[in-house]
Amino acid sequence: MADALIIQLPNVSSAIALAGDREENLKILAKQTGANLVLRGQELYISGTDAQKELAARLVRSLENIWIHGNIISSADIATARQALDTNRQEELQQLQRDVLAKTRRGDEVRAKTFKQRQYIDQIRQHDLTFCTGPAGTGKTYLAVVIAVQALLTNQVEKLILTRPAVEAGERLGFLPGDLQQKIDPYLRPLYDAIYEFVDQEKVANLIERGIIEVAPLAYMRGRTLNHAFVIVDEAQNTTPAQMKMVLTRLGFRSRMVITGDITQTDLPMNQQSGLAVALQILKHVEGVAFSEFTQKDVVRHPLVQRIVSAYEKYEQ
Repeated sequence: MADALIIQLPNVSSAIALAGDREENLKILAKQTGANLVLRGQELYISGTDAQKELAARLVRSLENIWIHGNIISSADIATARQALDTNRQEELQQLQRDVLAKTRRGDEVRAKTFKQRQYIDQIRQHDLTFCTGPAGTGKTYLAVVIAVQALLTNQVEKLILTRPAVEAGERLGFLPGDLQQKIDPYLRPLYDAIYEFVDQEKVANLIERGIIEVAPLAYMRGRTLNHAFVIVDEAQNTTPAQMKMVLTRLGFRSRMVITGDITQTDLPMNQQSGLAVALQILKHVEGVAFSEFTQKDVVRHPLVQRIVSAYEKYEQ
């Protein structure tokens, strides 16, 4: 590789972070730029035409805020960095990479991976009511839970309420075994899982027992006023218009509410309107309400998830 451009990485952990699992990131970088990237120890060799080598080097260096600390780089990070280069948003990219929302109990950093995720985070921070729609894997609920848990742990709110309608395709509560709590838990499991990344299970159980964290079906919200609380309504596409109006009017003083859902994945009966879709129309011009809409480009799970979502979008057009 006599003509190769060489980037010297500072340590082994940064090299591992940049390369990714089974050097998947190097393959993505090669696909993005047309260059060939080979990692030998702590030296990254980039070969190809001058333009390909320059683009690949710029892309690698634009990700330095992440790999230099040994933090894992995802395909979404690479896609966002390429978007930043193409649209001259490098300074915004650096801010996105530096803004760490939280660290999980394993020590992993949580931050926005796309520009739309960054916008969504800012909207939650600045508005009392935020709607977020988009496909699975875009971080709609997870990012809201991260911000909510941090708000609770830093005493910005007194209570964290996570709720979702108990409606799923092909199932109803009566068909599930156990008492009411056992019937409800399967619907709420994704919310528990997100919380457990930041707070250990024993502490969560204690906070639930004291009523500081509440994870409950949407029906439990009726007749209440939720003051000093951070409320997340998940899978909101499965609410009826009446349920959506009910939960929105629960918002109390010094509270924030985030409504998330995917309006293309409604499990309601065929003739039933989605409360989320109706609310988006009714409230689109209401002052103080924020809206975020993710697409398959914002999927931050396994790269295959993004391709699956894209394939379904094309099929359903």
